Parts: sequence; structure tokens; C-alpha cells
Amino acid sequence: MNATISDEPDVNVTINGEPRRLQAGATVASVVEMLDVSPGARGVAVALDGEVVTRSRWPQTRLHDGSLVEVVVAIQGG
Repeated sequence: MNATISDEPDVNVTINGEPRRLQAGATVASVVEMLDVSPGARGVAVALDGEVVTRSRWPQTRLHDGSLVEVVVAIQGG
């Protein structure tokens, strides 16, 4: 019998320095959405465990227990 995402345990991750518990199967894309950042927004960068994740890989890059995620959004100012 194959395990489904709902059969997997939740994962404990750190997002921008804050500990979070996410559903198994969480991806970089789901974290960006959770932070209310538009997935198509310009000036958004994500690092997973110290490595930049290109935007094209956000949907398929799954998080694992202990993942360190940094989401950076550039803002304009003057």
C-alpha cells in the first residue's frame, strides 16, 4: 500500500527564524503562499538550508523535518 501525503507525519521547519509545524508534503511554494507573498511577485528569493531555490523549482521542492527556509522580499523605498 502506498503512503499518501496525509499518512506522513508533519514536519517541523524554521521559516525566517520562526519555528513552524507544517503538513507533510509542504513545498517552498506553499510556504511563499502561507506568507501572503504572491507567487508571481518580483523581487522574491527563497533559500532552503542555505541554498537558493530557483522559482521554477518552488512547486516541487519539498520541505523535510528540520528545514531552514528564508524568504526575502525586496521592497522599494526612497
